[in-house]
Amino acid sequence: MISLIKNLKEKITGQQVKTVNNASLAASYSGFRIAGKNLGDFIFENITRFFAFVIFSLVILMAYEMYRQSIPSIQKFSWGFITSTTWDPVHDKFGALPFIFGTLFSSLIALFIALPLSVGIAIFLSEFAPRWLEQPVSLLVELLAAIPSIVYGLFGMFIMAPWLRKTIEPFLGDHLGFIFLFKGPPYGLGMLAAALILTVMILPIITSISRDVMKSIPDTQREAAFALGATKWEAVKVVLTGAKSGILGATLLGLGRAVGETMAVTMVIGNRPDISFSLFEPGYTMASVLANEFTEATSDLYISSLVEIALLLFIITIILNAIARLVVWSVTKKYYKVM
Repeated sequence: MISLIKNLKEKITGQQVKTVNNASLAASYSGFRIAGKNLGDFIFENITRFFAFVIFSLVILMAYEMYRQSIPSIQKFSWGFITSTTWDPVHDKFGALPFIFGTLFSSLIALFIALPLSVGIAIFLSEFAPRWLEQPVSLLVELLAAIPSIVYGLFGMFIMAPWLRKTIEPFLGDHLGFIFLFKGPPYGLGMLAAALILTVMILPIITSISRDVMKSIPDTQREAAFALGATKWEAVKVVLTGAKSGILGATLLGLGRAVGETMAVTMVIGNRPDISFSLFEPGYTMASVLANEFTEATSDLYISSLVEIALLLFIITIILNAIARLVVWSVTKKYYKVM
C-alpha cells in the first residue's frame, strides 16, 4: 500500500514537471517575435498568404499560356477576329463573333427563363412551405445540380428536341411567328433547346443561394412588418429587399455557369456558326467549338484561333465575376446605409 502511494506521488510530480516544462516552452515561443508578431501567428499568416499567392499565380499562368498560344492568331487577325463572322478552317480564315454571340444569347435567354422560376421557388421554400415539404423539395432542387451535363445533353437530344420540333416550335411559329424570336422552320436542335437545357442547369444554383439568403434574414424584420399591419406578401417584399444583394450574386453565378457549359449545349444547340436572333435556328458557343474542333485542328493557325477563343471565354468569365462582385458590393453598401 505504501509503495502504491509512492508511485502515485511520483506520477503526479512527473506530470506537474511536464506541465511546467510545456508552459515554459510555450512562453519562450510566445516571447519570440518576428516583425513585431508572435512566431506562430507569423508562420500561419505567411502560409495562408502563400496559398493565396498560388491561386493568383495559377490564374496568371493560365492567362499567359493561352495568350502565348494565341499569338499567331492575334497577329494575323487582330481585332478582326472578334468582329468577323467567317469560320473557314480550309482557307485559314477565322472569326469568333458567331461563337461569342451564341454563348451570350443562349445564356441570357436561359437566365431570363430561370430567374423568375428560381426566385419563386426560393420564396416558396423559405416563406411558405411547411417543414415537411421544404426539406424534400430542397433536396430535389439541389439534386438537379448533381446530374452530369452529359445526362442533360442526352435528355435534350433524344427527348426534348423531338418534342420541340413536333409540338412547341410549330405552335410558337403559328401563333407568335410575327416576333423575330420565333421565325424559321422548326429544327428541334437549336438555340431554344440549348436555352431550356441551360435553364434547368442553372436553376438549382440560383434557387439554393437565394433560399439560403432569404432564410438568413432575421425573423425580427418579418415580425416588425407584421406588427405594422403588413400582409404576408408585403412581409415577403421586406425579405426580398434585404436579400437583394444575395439574389443578384446568385443570378450572376448562374450566368457564369451557363456561359461555361460545354457538353450539354454542344449536343443540342446545332453547332452552326451563324448569327440569328431566332430561337429556332441552330447556333454555336465558344465552349462548344472548343469541344468539337480542337482534336480536329490540323494547322497551327487553326489551333491558335481555338486557343484565342478559349482566352476570350476566360476573359468573359473574369468580367462576369468582377461584375458580380461589384453589384453585390454596391447593393450591400446601399442597403446598410438605409439600415
